[in-house]
Amino acid sequence: MALSSPRSDSAASLAPSPAVCTAVVGLQWGDEGKGKVVDLIAPDFAGIVRYNGGANAGHSVVVKGERYALHLIPSGILAPGKLAIIANGVVVDPEVLIRELTGLEQRGVDTSGLIISDRAHVVLPYHKAEDELRESVLGRARADAEGPASQAIGTTKRGIGPAYADKAHRATAVRVRDLLRPDALRTKVELSCAIKNATVRGLQQAAGPDAAQIGRTFTPDEIMSWALPLGAALRPRVKDTTYLMHELVAQGKPLLFEGANAALLDVDHGTHPFVTSSSTTVLGIPAGTGIPGSRIGTVIGVMKAYSTRVGNGPLPTELKNPVGDRIREKGREYGTTTGRPRRVGWLDLVAVRYSAMLNGVTTLAVMLLDVLSGLDELNVCVAYDIDGQQTDRFPADADDLDRAHPVYRTLSGFGEDITKARSRADLPAAARAYVELIESVVGVPAGVISVGPDRVQTIRS
Repeated sequence: MALSSPRSDSAASLAPSPAVCTAVVGLQWGDEGKGKVVDLIAPDFAGIVRYNGGANAGHSVVVKGERYALHLIPSGILAPGKLAIIANGVVVDPEVLIRELTGLEQRGVDTSGLIISDRAHVVLPYHKAEDELRESVLGRARADAEGPASQAIGTTKRGIGPAYADKAHRATAVRVRDLLRPDALRTKVELSCAIKNATVRGLQQAAGPDAAQIGRTFTPDEIMSWALPLGAALRPRVKDTTYLMHELVAQGKPLLFEGANAALLDVDHGTHPFVTSSSTTVLGIPAGTGIPGSRIGTVIGVMKAYSTRVGNGPLPTELKNPVGDRIREKGREYGTTTGRPRRVGWLDLVAVRYSAMLNGVTTLAVMLLDVLSGLDELNVCVAYDIDGQQTDRFPADADDLDRAHPVYRTLSGFGEDITKARSRADLPAAARAYVELIESVVGVPAGVISVGPDRVQTIRS
């Protein structure tokens, strides 16, 4: 039977849906300043949505000299009257979430707009024990001569990876909605405790005697007593966020998607295996929220004016010298979540260009440019030398990237204080040249340049 030709009046139905949403994503290894960017533009949106990660993320926002550290709650919570949505792709530690809410409320922040997806998965106490024990096992020195001495990922030990693993395992996974259903929760917890206790004992044995005190076994009663009061406290905030967000978008009300972690830590596209356990790029938004990618019209890629990384894994431009120490101290490069000192390196534009490509970035936000003030020279990596071959492609594999030697372009530094600059014209010529090189190599314009931590210390174009 022949297919009939489409009617001419149906052409309009094939037009793309209006893209009313914006995404803010990190283009390096995290800690780029996404929180500040979200805070700057949040008033323009009906809701700000976290779509991945968990309490392993740390977003810092400074408002009128006051610093807020956010882990699970979207940075847009500081924008009055806006929805702050924790979507289904996030793994939620309810204890951390309530503590974070209480802290904000004590500082006078209105948290009434916070909504949690009933489909989000829950981080439970045994996930944290498993996480810490796995790191201990991976971190043991190997007796053989093959490979590095430590295979530890360098996780925050917040239970994120094990919680995502349970999500994939399905039967033992606990979702936020289960915290409101005692019978369903007990069924899952009883099964999970049996499995997790065996896992903990096995990991303790593999980790050796030094790890005997790291993990412990858990009882269903203990988990139930922990979980049910937390669920009761969160009950008024638990919603079907998928329908809620679709209704907002259908009404033409824009949403802002806030990514946790960053592109080079993406479980599929990052420096595997030294990555996080979720999809950190815009590619994770549809699965992590239920909103199709066709609704996203603007993608803001956030990058530091230099490179940093927390935990293990390759960092080709790493500076293990006084220059790196100076940048670390001036940039306050210590983890928001863990307090660990971040590794510091020169700006790697091979990595940034790769991440911009993955995310379809439409505008760059160049952060912490002021931290580089006072350096005589600035090196920027524009290519790699890998096994004697020069390339401008980023290898998303830790072993290959570990062999990469940066090919630098050297620019003049700038000694002027730029924290009071409010336009590009206010920047010294050397600082403007630095930003222009970034734009040229990445192929994306910089719409935001941050010259200090506060909201007002921002150049927007």
